[in-house]
Amino acid sequence: MSDGNRFLLSAQSINKSFGPRSARRQVLFDVSADVRPGECLAVIGGSGSGKSTLTRIMLGLESADSGTVTYGGQSIAGGRRSPGVQALRRESGLVFQDPFSSLDPRWRVAQSVAEPLVLQRHDLGKAEIAERVAAALTMVGLEPATFLNRYPVDLSGGQAQRVVIARAIINEPKVILADEPMSAIDVAARIQILDTFAAIRETRRETALIMVSHDLGVVQHIADRILVLHDGRVEEEGSTAEVLGSPQSDYTRQLIEAASL
Repeated sequence: MSDGNRFLLSAQSINKSFGPRSARRQVLFDVSADVRPGECLAVIGGSGSGKSTLTRIMLGLESADSGTVTYGGQSIAGGRRSPGVQALRRESGLVFQDPFSSLDPRWRVAQSVAEPLVLQRHDLGKAEIAERVAAALTMVGLEPATFLNRYPVDLSGGQAQRVVIARAIINEPKVILADEPMSAIDVAARIQILDTFAAIRETRRETALIMVSHDLGVVQHIADRILVLHDGRVEEEGSTAEVLGSPQSDYTRQLIEAASL
């Protein structure tokens, strides 16, 4: 499935277990996944299917027991000092389920969004950082004059998640992982978040998006391809139209029926 010349991020034959040796439980079984530049790959499946574990391994947040992950053709094995890991960390953005756990309650929005630039772009002055922070907030639909000086406690769930997305895109990453980014917020805010990701894909066409979601309505509107996991194994994979329109497995059909698509 993988071709280093075509895929930005590629995981091959990933196996992963958790727990002590006497009660070790395997959660991923020979799983492979790839994402191209500019593509949105949705990883779906029921609770405990291995979605988050797989994507965290792909982004270098966890290690696999066996298998390989490459970013831009470079292995991300070898620890923090390896060139592949360093490139991936510089060029990726992360959005998780609970936005408030991702934001320091002591920091104003401006400081939270600016953090990746402050850490990684020592060539930028304060004025340019402030300009980029304002641009990122505008892209996610938040008026800078209104939100720059707010603290997380002053934000709704949807607003907080858009601040997290602004921080994730501030450094113009090549790949973004969004792990259940809409499940902890209300329906109206979910639409705003979906519109935000659509705007990012429209304006930053080379940025790849990996989205973990149980909401097939969201997946239907944002994803180019879908990977279905079931009990740690790949159930099926294909274009969004193929998987949702002509599912090949009973498990995928059950997911679609439960979502009432």
